[in-house]
Amino acid sequence: MKLKTTLFTLLTCVITLSFLNAQEISDTKFGKGLINFTAKDSSFSIKFAPRFQVRSISSWDYDGDQYESAEHNFLVRRARLKFDGYAYNPKIRYKIELGLSNRDISGASEFNRNTSRIILDAVIMWNFAENFELWAGQTKLPGNIERVVSSANLQLINRSLLNSFFNLDRDVGIQLRHKTNLGGKFLMREKVAISQGEGRNVTEGNLGGLQYTARVEFLPFGAFKSKGDYVQADLKREQTPKLMLTATYNLNQDAVRERSGLGSYMFRDDHTSSNVSLHETDVTTYFVDTMFKYKGFAFMGEYAKRTAKNAVARNLDGTKTGDVVLIGNSFNGQASYVFKNNYEVTGRYTTVNYEAITAALPLKQYTLGISRYVVGHKLKVQSDISHTTVDGNNSNIMFRLGFDIHF
Repeated sequence: MKLKTTLFTLLTCVITLSFLNAQEISDTKFGKGLINFTAKDSSFSIKFAPRFQVRSISSWDYDGDQYESAEHNFLVRRARLKFDGYAYNPKIRYKIELGLSNRDISGASEFNRNTSRIILDAVIMWNFAENFELWAGQTKLPGNIERVVSSANLQLINRSLLNSFFNLDRDVGIQLRHKTNLGGKFLMREKVAISQGEGRNVTEGNLGGLQYTARVEFLPFGAFKSKGDYVQADLKREQTPKLMLTATYNLNQDAVRERSGLGSYMFRDDHTSSNVSLHETDVTTYFVDTMFKYKGFAFMGEYAKRTAKNAVARNLDGTKTGDVVLIGNSFNGQASYVFKNNYEVTGRYTTVNYEAITAALPLKQYTLGISRYVVGHKLKVQSDISHTTVDGNNSNIMFRLGFDIHF
């Protein structure tokens, strides 16, 4: 009840403020934000842009002889309220994004006071010097390209298995970002972050050590149109080749979760509500990825590798708890072409190989998708079909259909 009241009050305030100053509203075209407001003295601005995604999923498992009866699922995969703008002057920007769907807010635990994880992003970005930005708050870490691409800008129904198991996701902390012109159109961007290490919406203190992330990006042919290096599909139809090559290093010291800052907590057998006892180990994650676009064709490739100092979780007496840090490597590659009628065909190939210590079997997944962009990524219909094998054996066929609407 409190959540509904808070969201209703927030939305009412924004709408009321906008109508009281209607002469300041501008650029209200679909896809540019439901509300765009700038104060008369230009001391702040706010854009409000709700969005949601609806999905239908059908899945068939293979038991070694035949495919079993299909399982069907319909869901609102994401439903979000997004606010962004600037405060005081255009060099101080902010972003707030709130989740409403069950997949957005699930994950209540003793470490967030058993509450829904409503806040996705709450970050301020200060351009304090030429080519330098300081970010502070909760937002995505500068990890693999597929994770940093907004879920609103995907060309398939959802992200790959690589992202599911190896991504860094969101965390609370600070980030420093800088860009350099190396001559001609050649750009280099550097991003470093220091964060808490336990993921988003953790309120009960830093359970382990801190998390350190560093990423460098090279754009030899210059910037993509409309920040297209972090948008899947070449909807802008780049007239000259555009390429981004990147590398990322992440160290999560004394990590307490199975996937670094994500996954289940690794509890020891003496853990109680009054005595927090968790297995801690240093976890290192590496990414190398690329984005290429030219005249409707796009390619995105990623490689991820994760290691851990003490991957097997143990109790104080040395016995195994049953938890293991998910270590291994993964490759994901996807290529697409957008036709001039705004239909797109996409193919994706993903492998996941775990270290033997995890006792998990290797995965391969092949995905073929078709999208129809009505208003770019702001209004689109998508479908894809995936075939997944486990250790070389037929395992699952999945068909997905969905639409996105983003004001």
